[in-house]
Amino acid sequence: MGVMEQLTEATVKPSEYLTFRLGKEEYGIDILKVQEIRGYDAVTRVASAPEFLKGVINLRGVIAPIVDLRLKFQLGDIKYDEFTVVIILNVAGRIVGVVVDSVSDVLELAKEQIRGAPEFNSLLDSSYIIGLGTVGTEERARMLILLDIEKLMTSPEMGIVGEEEARAAA
Repeated sequence: MGVMEQLTEATVKPSEYLTFRLGKEEYGIDILKVQEIRGYDAVTRVASAPEFLKGVINLRGVIAPIVDLRLKFQLGDIKYDEFTVVIILNVAGRIVGVVVDSVSDVLELAKEQIRGAPEFNSLLDSSYIIGLGTVGTEERARMLILLDIEKLMTSPEMGIVGEEEARAAA
C-alpha cells in the first residue's frame, strides 16, 4: 500500500466520541481524551477560584481540578444526583475532571456525519466547537455538539494549565 493510500485511509477513518448531556443538549468529545468516568464525589474547594471550578480531587495521588461544565456554560438550575458524573480527561498532559449531567454512549462518526459548526450566539465560544454530528435517520436524527475539549480545557479563561502547556497542546 502506497503512502497516498495510507493517508486517505487515515483521513476517512471514523472517529469515536463519548456523548454526554448538559441540560437539554447532547455533546460529544474525542474518546481518546477520556481516561475514566466516575460518579460525582465531594471535592476540595479552592479559595478564590471561579464558580465553575468546583475544586480538586486526589485521583490516585494526582491532584485533578474538577470543572462543572454546566456552570461554565451557565445552564442554570444545577443539581447533583445519582446520574451526575465526572469525566476524567487527559488534556495537555494534565488530568482534569469535567462534571456533566449524564453520560450517554460512545458513538462512531464518519466524516460525512459531521457538519461544520454554525455561528452560535451563545455563551459557548464557537471556537471550541468542532462541528455538529448527526446520528440516525433523517426522521429520527440525534444532533451532537462536538467539542474540542482539549482546546476548551487549555483556554486561558479556564486557568487550569499554564501557558507553556497550552501552547504545547495547540
